[in-house]
Amino acid sequence: MKTLNAKELSSLPAKIAGPGYDRASLTPGILHIGVGNFHRAHMAHYLDRLFEMGKGHDVAIVCAGVREGDARMRKSLLEQDCLTTVVDLAPNGLSARVIGSMIDFVQIDPTATIAAMCSPAIRIVSMTITEGGYYVDAKTNGFDAAHPDMLADAANIGDPQSVFGIIIAALRLRREAGVPPFTVMSCDNLPENGHVAKRTIVGLARMSDVEMAGWIAANVAFPSSMVDCITPATSDRERSMVADSFGLVDNVPVVCEPFRQWVLEDNFPLGRPPIELVGAEFVENVAEYELMKLRILNGGHAAIAYPGALLGHHFVHDAMADPRVRDWLDALIKREIIPTLRPIKGVDYQRYRETIVERFSNPKIGDTIPRLCLDGSNRQPKFILPTLADALRKGGDIDGLALEVALWCRYCAGTTDAGEPLQVNDDSRADLQRRALEARTRPAAFLENAAVFGDLGQDPRFATGFAAALASLWGRGVEATLAAYVG
Repeated sequence: MKTLNAKELSSLPAKIAGPGYDRASLTPGILHIGVGNFHRAHMAHYLDRLFEMGKGHDVAIVCAGVREGDARMRKSLLEQDCLTTVVDLAPNGLSARVIGSMIDFVQIDPTATIAAMCSPAIRIVSMTITEGGYYVDAKTNGFDAAHPDMLADAANIGDPQSVFGIIIAALRLRREAGVPPFTVMSCDNLPENGHVAKRTIVGLARMSDVEMAGWIAANVAFPSSMVDCITPATSDRERSMVADSFGLVDNVPVVCEPFRQWVLEDNFPLGRPPIELVGAEFVENVAEYELMKLRILNGGHAAIAYPGALLGHHFVHDAMADPRVRDWLDALIKREIIPTLRPIKGVDYQRYRETIVERFSNPKIGDTIPRLCLDGSNRQPKFILPTLADALRKGGDIDGLALEVALWCRYCAGTTDAGEPLQVNDDSRADLQRRALEARTRPAAFLENAAVFGDLGQDPRFATGFAAALASLWGRGVEATLAAYVG
C-alpha cells in the first residue's frame, strides 16, 4: 500500500497512472478559488492531460480558498504535495490517475490570496464557489448590494473577506503596479456565469470606488463557460475504493463519471492554455450550451432529488431504476424543459436527454439523493425557476414544473411519503419547513418566500398549478401524483 506524495510518484501501484511530465518544470499561471471535488475532476484533469502532451507547462494551478472547508482541503492536499487521485467510474470498470496539475495552495488568508493574485505570472483567476456564492438578488436577479458580506467588504476595502472583495483588491494593486489585469473565469453552474461574476465584482467595486468599478468593467475579461461532470462527495467509501482497488492511500480522492464537457468563450487577453487539444470547446456564444446543461442536467437532478427522497431512495441510480422517478424525469424534460430552449446547430436535445438519463443511471458513481437535495433555496432559483418563468412567458405547459416545486415544498416539510423523518439540508431550513407545513393548508405560504421566488410566486397560473400539485402530493401521495403527470 502506497501513501500518495511526490516521492511515491515514480513507484505508483501498477493499476494507477501518474504524471508522465516533470512537475518541477511547471510554473504557475492560474489561481483557482474553491478547490473542491468538481474542480479537481474537471479543470485540474483537463490541464493534467494537456501537460501530459508537453503543452502549457506555464499554466499550472495555484489553489486558494476563503472558507473553513478550504482550510481542511489545503491541509490534506499539502500533506500529499497537492497531488490528487481521480477515479473515473465507468459502468464497465474503474480507472484511476494521479493528477499533478496543482502545484501549491496558498494560506487561507485574504492577504496571502491577494498577494498570490498580484504575481504577474497569474494570468487567470478561476473559481468554483457554488451557485449560491455570487450574491444574486432573487427578486431583481441583479447584484445584491444589501447583502451583509457585500456591505462589510465595501466598508473595509483594505481588508476584504469575500472572494469578490479579494479579487477587487488584487486588481487594484496590479493596476497600481502597472501589471495587466488577470482574466476572471467562473466555473460554476450559472447561466452566463462570466456575466454574473462581472456584475458582482463591478457592483461591489462601485459601492466604494466608482472609478475602479469603471476600470474593471472596461479592462477585465470575464469569459463565460459551461462545465459538466457529475462528481459525488468524497466519503470513507471513496477513500476505501482507492485503497482497496488501486493500492493507494489518498485522504481526499475524487470519484466522478467518465463524461466531461467544457465549453468556453475565447476571451483571455493575457493568453490561455490550449485546452482545445484535450477536448474543451471554444465557441462564440456559450449561453445556449449553458442553458441546455443547466435546464436539462441540473434541472433534471432537481427533478429527481425530491421524489427520490420522498420515496425513500438514497442513491441516485436507485431512484433512476424506479420507473416512477425515471418516467417522471423523462416526461418533464420532453414536455416542458426542452421546449424552452432555442436550437443549437449540431446539438440534438433528445439525444442529450438520453445521455443524461444514462449518466444518472450509472450505478458506479454512487451519487446520493441527499447531495442533490442540498441547498434547494439556492439551486431552485438557478435550475428550475428560470425555466418555469420562460414557459410562462411563452404560454407553454407548466404543470410538471409546478409539480417539481411542489415536490420540493413537500420535501421541506421534513417527512417521506411513508412518514419517516427527512433531514432537510439547507441554510434556510427552519424557514422553509415552517412555510412548507403552513402551505399544506395555505399553499401561498411557500411561494411568498421572496428570497427564493421573487415576483414569480405571485403569478396566478403558477400559483394555481403549485397548489393543485401540492394538494395531490399530500392527498394522493407521490406515486399517484407522478403517475398522473406521466399518464
